[in-house]
Amino acid sequence: MTTDSAPGPGAAQATAVRRAAATIRPPRSGREDGPAPWTAERSARGRAPAALVAADALSLGLTVALAAPAPWPPVAVLLQVAVQLLLNGYRGLYRTGLSPSAAAELPAVAGLAVVQWYVVAEAVSAYDPRHTAGWVALGCAAGLHTLLSFGARAVVHRSLLRSARRSPQSTLVVGGGPVADRVIAVLQEHTRYGMRPVGRVVGPGTDAAAPAGEAPLPVLSSVRDAGRAVVQNSVRHAVFTVAPESTSDGAELFALFARHGCRVWLITDQEPVAQFRTVPRPDHVWGFAAHALHSGPHRPVAHRVKRAMDVVLATAALVVASPVMAACALAVRVSDGPGVVFRQERIGRYGRPFVLLKFRTLRPADLHESATRWNVSADGRMSRVGRMLRRTSLDELPQLWNVVRGDMSLVGPRPERPYFVQQFSRIHPGYPARHRMPVGITGLAQVHGLRGDTSIEDRARFDNRYIETWSLWQDMCVLVRTAGSVFRLGGS
Repeated sequence: MTTDSAPGPGAAQATAVRRAAATIRPPRSGREDGPAPWTAERSARGRAPAALVAADALSLGLTVALAAPAPWPPVAVLLQVAVQLLLNGYRGLYRTGLSPSAAAELPAVAGLAVVQWYVVAEAVSAYDPRHTAGWVALGCAAGLHTLLSFGARAVVHRSLLRSARRSPQSTLVVGGGPVADRVIAVLQEHTRYGMRPVGRVVGPGTDAAAPAGEAPLPVLSSVRDAGRAVVQNSVRHAVFTVAPESTSDGAELFALFARHGCRVWLITDQEPVAQFRTVPRPDHVWGFAAHALHSGPHRPVAHRVKRAMDVVLATAALVVASPVMAACALAVRVSDGPGVVFRQERIGRYGRPFVLLKFRTLRPADLHESATRWNVSADGRMSRVGRMLRRTSLDELPQLWNVVRGDMSLVGPRPERPYFVQQFSRIHPGYPARHRMPVGITGLAQVHGLRGDTSIEDRARFDNRYIETWSLWQDMCVLVRTAGSVFRLGGS
C-alpha cells in the first residue's frame, strides 16, 4: 500500500496574549499538550448518569414492592429492570445537560413506564399464565412508577445543579462581539450552569472588550495559546458563540478541545450549521440555545459496537494470520537484516499522534526522510521481499495490533504522518475534517483505488463521505472489498 502517513497539523504560531492573564496559571508540569488532569468536578459530572440509573432502579423497586399487580418471579423483575434501562437510555434520559428538568422529562418517563409494564406483563403472562395481570392494575403500577421516577429524578437534578453552582468547571469561550459578551456575562452571573469562564479565544484583530462591569478575561489569539490554557486551567467546557465553521481556526480548535476531553457547546442566538452536529434536543443557558457539538454521526451505541467488532475481528485475524506474519518477519530478517517491524508516528482521531506498526520494506536514510518522503514504491533500495510485501499489502498486518490497542479501527480514513497532515490541511480545506473518526487500516477511499500516489483531494472527499454516511453495514462492505483487492494484489 502507500506510505500514507501524517504528523498532525502543525501547531499554529503563537501570538501575544493581549491582556495579562491572572486566571491563566503557570503549567503544573512540563507537558503542554497532554490531556487535562482528572478533577473532582469532572468525576462528579461523570457520576450523573449513574445517579439517574440508580434513581430509576430505586423507583422501580419501590413500585414492585408496593403495587406489583401479581407476585412476579425474580426473573421478571430483572427483565423489567433491563427493559427500563434500555428504553430510557434509547430515549436519552441518561444524557446530562446544562439545565436538567424532571418536569421536562415527565412525558417521556410516563410513556416509557406504561410501555415497559405492559411489555413485561405480556412476556410474564406468556411464560406462566398464573402471573397474568389486569390492565387496570398495570395502569396503576405504571402511574405509581411514573410519580416515583419523577420524584427521584427531581432530587438527582437538584443535586446536580447545586453541585454545579458550588464547583463550576473551567470554560473557554470562543468568539468576539456582542453575542460572546452576553454569553460570558451570563455564565459568570449564573453559576448554576457549571461553567466558569477563564479565557476567551478570538482571531487576531478581533475586538474582545470585556462586558461592562465584568472583570476582563485573558484573550488567547492562537490555537497554541488555547491548548496551553486548556492544560493549565483543567478546562472541561469549550463554548463557541458562532458556528466553528465561521470561526478562524474553528475546526482546529474543535479538534483540540475534543482531544483534551472537553465538552464542546455552541451557545448562541444564531442557527447552528451542519459540519459539527448537535444532539436532537438542544439545551439552553439563560434563554440562549445551547447545542452540544460533536463530529460525525452521533450514535454512541453503534460506535461501541464498531469498537467491539474491531477488537473481535482484529484479534481473530491476528490468530489466523500469525503463521503468515511469522513467515513475513522471517523473510524480512533474512533479506534485509535486523529491524523487522517499522515504527512511524501517525495522526489519529482528533489529531492525536500514535505509533503505527508495519513490516519494514525499506530502511530510510534517516528520520527526516522517513517523516517527509512521500512515495517509496519505486525506490531502488527496496528488496524483492519488501516489494512483494508492499504489493500484497502484507506489510500492513502488524496494524492489527494497532486496532486491538485502540489506536486505529479496521475501517476509517488512512492515517498520515504529521508533516503531510500539516501540508495537506493548508492546501485542501476538507482534509482536517477527516480526523473526526478513528483512522483505519482500510477505508472507502482505498477501495476506490485511491492509494499510493493519487489525489489527496479525492481521498479527503471520500473520507468525509464515509464519515457522513457511516454505518456498520458500510464497514462490512469496505472490508469485503478490501479482501478482494488484496487477493487481486491491489497493494502499492
